[in-house]
Parts: sequence; C-alpha cells; structure tokens
Amino acid sequence: MAWHIFLLAEEVDGVPWREALGITEKDISATCLRRARYREGVTQQTLSEQTGIPKRHISEMENGKRPIGKQNAKLLADALHINPRRLLSM
Repeated sequence: MAWHIFLLAEEVDGVPWREALGITEKDISATCLRRARYREGVTQQTLSEQTGIPKRHISEMENGKRPIGKQNAKLLADALHINPRRLLSM
C-alpha cells in the first residue's frame, strides 16, 4: 500500500496516520517553517536578519532539532506572513 493512501484516512488499523508514518508534531512545525520560507523566497540568512534569530537556530528549527517556541514563532510568522500557531507543536 502506498504511503499517500494513509493520508486519506484518519486512522489505519486504529493508529493515527501520522503515528503510523512516524510523523511528529515537531516534523510538521519544521516543514511548515521551511515551506513558508521557500514560499516567501527568503534565505535562512535573510530570515535571520529580519527576525534576529541566529541562522544556525533557524536551520535547526527547520530540521526538527530545535523547538520553535512561542516568541520565535511570533517573530518568524510576522516575517513569513503566516499564523504563528502553524509553527507551534500542538
């Protein structure tokens, strides 16, 4: 069964599809941050300059190695024109 079929179902054999695929909330936040940055066409360096967040930290957030946190979510969301809640783990 292809992985994308899991995305169509709420659960697979009683297991939430995200859990079945090993996707964490941190992965979702990291992906959202990366995609929003790409959509805006800015580099990590530029985003760092706009927000005051070190480039290394932005890289770590995009790779799920550092939590984004409320304060950073607000700064990043303002720069990327998105809702900050999209960057926070649920």
